[in-house]
Amino acid sequence: MKVSLIQSELVWENPVENKKVFDTKLIKLYQQTDLVVLPEMFTTGFSMNPQGIASNYEILNYLKVHASKGNFAIYGSVMYATDTGYVNRGIFMNPNGEHTFYDKRHTFTLAGEHNVYDKGEEPVVVSFKNWKINLQICYDLRFPVYSRNTSDYDICIYVANWPVPRVNAWDALLKARAIENMCYTIGVNRTGKDGTGMDYNGHSQVYDVLGKELIDEHPWEQNGIKTVLLDKNHISHYRDKLKFLQDRDRFNLL
Repeated sequence: MKVSLIQSELVWENPVENKKVFDTKLIKLYQQTDLVVLPEMFTTGFSMNPQGIASNYEILNYLKVHASKGNFAIYGSVMYATDTGYVNRGIFMNPNGEHTFYDKRHTFTLAGEHNVYDKGEEPVVVSFKNWKINLQICYDLRFPVYSRNTSDYDICIYVANWPVPRVNAWDALLKARAIENMCYTIGVNRTGKDGTGMDYNGHSQVYDVLGKELIDEHPWEQNGIKTVLLDKNHISHYRDKLKFLQDRDRFNLL
């Protein structure tokens, strides 16, 4: 399966301009890939001011059009208005228009996200082209129990606004999630500066089950698109050869 990562600056709290930016990037990928991954809150940046700019059904139409014309699935997150408040909502849009929501479980208390956005209640694994994909968002990366591979998923995706001062943790934890869960792990981060003055330098990456980097430009810090090819035989080969997942602890999240 071909997976394309879009690493980009985000226009602060401006959904109209951000959608224009991603229009041009998504069009370049039409008929060229199977799955496109966008950053966290790709329409606004990581803002605590959702009033008046949070997405709703219109973002579904936006993603549906691109997924259909491009013949690919799309995953990214947005600030999303619900009937009871706001969530940091991951949206996995299929080419046929069917979609799945994942609401960020671990809201980032350091930035006060827990005071603005309701947290999700459970993990979400979607099936696409016979791949099982675990959907995660940013701060979830710091909580390995939440992503522990007890369901034999193939890919774990993290979309993020992960800042420069802690980017070493981003690099290390993405690699760790791949190794411990024997899965491909994809991390897509933004670049540029947000409205609070926080700097971001990307470092988007894909790791295989042994923790090998599949994007050869490391660290990748420029705006752009990278496409990698994922091979299911790679997963099955190493899970059969190195039976680490058979020795895992099995548990249920409370």
